[in-house]
Amino acid sequence: MYDPILAKSFNSYERRRLGCSALVVCSIIAFSVCSSFDPRLYTSSLIGEAVNTKLPIHMFVAGDNNSNPTVGSSPNRFVVKSPQHEAIQIPRVECRISERGGAGYCEMEGDVRVDANCSTVFMVGPTPTNSNSSSWIIKPYPRKHISNVKNWRVMLVSMDRDAPRCTQTHTLPALLFSTGGYTGNHFHDFADLILPLFSTTFPFNTQIHFLATDYKPWWVSKFSVLLHRLTAHHIIDIETQTKHVHCYANMIVGLQFYRELVFAPSGGTHMRDFRQFLRETYSLRRRRRTRADKKKKSKPRLMIISRKRTRVVTNEAEVSRAAVKLGYEVISAEARLSTNLTKFAQLVNSCDMLMGVHGAGLTNMLFLPDRALLIQIVPFGGIDVYARLDFGNPAPAMNVKYLEYKIAINESSLSRQYPSNHPVLRDPLSFKKKGWDELKAVYLENQNVTIDIHRFKGTLAKALNLLHN
Repeated sequence: MYDPILAKSFNSYERRRLGCSALVVCSIIAFSVCSSFDPRLYTSSLIGEAVNTKLPIHMFVAGDNNSNPTVGSSPNRFVVKSPQHEAIQIPRVECRISERGGAGYCEMEGDVRVDANCSTVFMVGPTPTNSNSSSWIIKPYPRKHISNVKNWRVMLVSMDRDAPRCTQTHTLPALLFSTGGYTGNHFHDFADLILPLFSTTFPFNTQIHFLATDYKPWWVSKFSVLLHRLTAHHIIDIETQTKHVHCYANMIVGLQFYRELVFAPSGGTHMRDFRQFLRETYSLRRRRRTRADKKKKSKPRLMIISRKRTRVVTNEAEVSRAAVKLGYEVISAEARLSTNLTKFAQLVNSCDMLMGVHGAGLTNMLFLPDRALLIQIVPFGGIDVYARLDFGNPAPAMNVKYLEYKIAINESSLSRQYPSNHPVLRDPLSFKKKGWDELKAVYLENQNVTIDIHRFKGTLAKALNLLHN
């Protein structure tokens, strides 16, 4: 019954939020009751405790079965249908939840409704009989264990009355993703968001809506040139849409993520596509180093990525002079949060070689021309594997040659902070076993390097030989 006293106790927003919460609770209770009487269903939790699995759910409705779309079967996963064809569409949900660092990913086709009041994406259709779950908790960001990324629930409901009513119905697909996490760090901006966004949405040719949760206006502004080449539409701060229920026929929650700065081998997009996308976006003139470049410019151009706070090269000027003597043209640069990314990308693209200590600045290798070269200076300690994963492994797909220079104990500032028999110097692997936070605090945040010029000349000479050949 309608209670006027209760209605007066809440404003319209609070009543809507309360209603949405009640709807979610009732849906879960209803499914739990059904599960207890159906031995075919598993006893796992409603949010899908089965991890590292792919859970396809096919829900059939009356209509022409020839219109059946196959999610994930091709780069163009979704076909945008006109309203008269939506009635014969076969609803489908496919969710993947993984323990391997990824935070989950769902693709949906059918009657999809997004309610920001309860951070829930409802999928309306017949109750599936071949799945052990009707609800998933998704962090729409590639890294799972991040506290500043909002959880969203993907929930299947069988009846129209079990989901909120649409207030805005869209004909284009939508993508829900988070701009939280490690945004603001240049490496994570590209590895966690820009590259996965490209992988997920490029097949849609800009005809897709972006729904951003944990919305950061400054981040959207910084990468607006890139983002608006992926979507032709205004990016919606979904958490402000509490007075609306946005409805779609096709939707993705989360981002396709394989590895840092690496595309999945079986995917429909490749690093060469992404690099061409960057060249066009930032007007990068050099696609590759050519033989004509070598003849016109006898001195290869080397950019040293400077660092001012941690992992500083204390004798950078001396390193620069040594490179000049060997035949390089040398420039030093540092990209800050406020740096004009277009101008910086163009500067990197004018170079033949990039060099720096392991850190976010090396992400600018993305802007190098093909056949250029990267030298990564790997700090002392047990971080070799991370250095290689972040920059060494992605280099071949970028058509960038790669060299490492590993810092020895005597080149590290740690040798002057700790006695020679201290575990920091004698047993770096013991800190690796303590976890990433401990390893980072000692070997990344508390270390500077003083490069042995005589030893480093060998690496510079090898790089010069690779560039000329």
